[in-house]
Amino acid sequence: MNTGKIVRVSGPLVVAEGVPGAKMYDVVRVSDEKLIGEIIELRGEEVSIQVYEETTMIGPGAPVYSTGFPLSVELGPGLLESIYDGIQRPLDVLALQGDRLARGIEVPGLRRDKKWQFNPRISEGTEVEPGDILGVVQETVVVEHRIMAPPGVKGRLTKILAGEFTVEETIAVVETETGPQELTMMQRWPVRRGRPYVEKLSPDRIMTTGQRIIDTFFPIARGGTAAIPGPFGSGKTVVQHQLAKWADADIIVYVGCGERGNEMTDVLTEFPVLHDPRTGEALMKRTVLIANTSDMPVAAREASVYTGITIAEYFRDMGYNVAIMADSTSRWAEALREISGRLEEMPGEEGYPAYLGSRLAEFYERAGRALCLGKDHREGSITAVGAVSPPGGDLSEPVAQNTLRVVKVFWGLDSTLAYRRHFPAINWLLSYSLYNERLDEFFRREIGEEWVNLRREAMRILQKEAELEEIVRLVGIDALSARDQLTMEIARSIREDYLHQNAFHEIDTFTSLDKQLAMLRMVLAFEEVAAELLDQGMEMRKILELPVRERIAKAKLIPEDRLEEFTQLLSDIKKITAEDAPALEVM
Repeated sequence: MNTGKIVRVSGPLVVAEGVPGAKMYDVVRVSDEKLIGEIIELRGEEVSIQVYEETTMIGPGAPVYSTGFPLSVELGPGLLESIYDGIQRPLDVLALQGDRLARGIEVPGLRRDKKWQFNPRISEGTEVEPGDILGVVQETVVVEHRIMAPPGVKGRLTKILAGEFTVEETIAVVETETGPQELTMMQRWPVRRGRPYVEKLSPDRIMTTGQRIIDTFFPIARGGTAAIPGPFGSGKTVVQHQLAKWADADIIVYVGCGERGNEMTDVLTEFPVLHDPRTGEALMKRTVLIANTSDMPVAAREASVYTGITIAEYFRDMGYNVAIMADSTSRWAEALREISGRLEEMPGEEGYPAYLGSRLAEFYERAGRALCLGKDHREGSITAVGAVSPPGGDLSEPVAQNTLRVVKVFWGLDSTLAYRRHFPAINWLLSYSLYNERLDEFFRREIGEEWVNLRREAMRILQKEAELEEIVRLVGIDALSARDQLTMEIARSIREDYLHQNAFHEIDTFTSLDKQLAMLRMVLAFEEVAAELLDQGMEMRKILELPVRERIAKAKLIPEDRLEEFTQLLSDIKKITAEDAPALEVM
């Protein structure tokens, strides 16, 4: 290793000189304790290093060892069911050494002692291209890990083995232009460089989440990008957890970036025991967790996001649909701000570095639906969802604004809704999805022709309610016409009976698209019937007392395997006549 020496220490930033051959983003080892760091600035003979561990008791004169390699992750069998820190050190292994992480510990991302059963899929003599699937490993009971030829490897396959191997043992030999190259089940890839693909494809299919307000009004496409901004206590993390649990994705990568320890604990305890409705196994069988809590060194937050997206790209290259949750990108941006301040860079808005927008774009643009490398032309996708924690819920602050410039879906959380105990607290008047028009064709084809019209009608009613609320506040609801009063009641039904969803109820936590259609159809059918009854002269009070109202309110708790009950309920609603109205006592 080439050696330099420390000149100055400023928290997680270390300035060193005399590091020969130093390049941007090279990994270095700082001091005799061999703390992991990364070169982030070159200035003359001096290099600035962000250290991913605590720098207490380190001072000028201590050695700096250069590795000559960029920060990379290990990709191969063993990623799933793993819990890593921000630089891909397995936390279960580190935990064996005590509750607190000791400094300078180097643990490989993939286990070296475990043997995996490798089953070849191609034979000797085959011409191999980058991305071709050489064979498969049954990594978990639900995920088949596809071993691919690494990028840059092209030639004739001269040897391929079957049997049990560790990730470091040779499984194949390819005769390339530069000579024979031995291949293992493990690849290394620099985290700051996106993995190659053939081409990006247009996102035209919904990634279902089972959350009614999202799937109905603000859907996200498979391979899309979304942001969840909201103030403290509005439910960002719970929404992220729900998406991780129920999203229509093959692989989940959850990055806890600077989150509170108790929130990461919830994830770490829930996911291993949570039943996965897609597979019938534990959700952890198809999940990678990256835990970087707020008490860990601030610089490691920056690395955790890149580590997560690189692992997601690897599974995308296999042809899987991946969902990555980043919670929260605000804390990642705070790490950028701290490091930028210590570098004495000219600050931008609110002290954030001028390159904040480009760094955020760099992350989100690695998402998308892509045609992967390899002769079989397989497709894979990465759907990226990032939580944003603006101070005081102020959406005009730099992180929220720069995020909204890049992402296509905005799920704006509202503290007012949260205080009313309305969850998910996504404000339907502020939020938007730029995928709506693109996905309308999918909904018409897969769900039903009426879906788009029902959604538009429901949104029209909610917007009308917002207009009428001002009048109600000033003069009371009795000043409204009977039709406007009905609009207010139907809007309340949409909010309480449809949009409100209990994440902790075994039935209500997830709603399929078919059930969503049935529920929306039912609520709007009641509106039609009620409008006809009003025209016939029925009093508003009697309409509100109809027994079917209670059945509509409870319909969200009908299980997925009993959707025929909605057909019966819809039929009963359409049969309502003036004779069904209850006799009300005259006060």
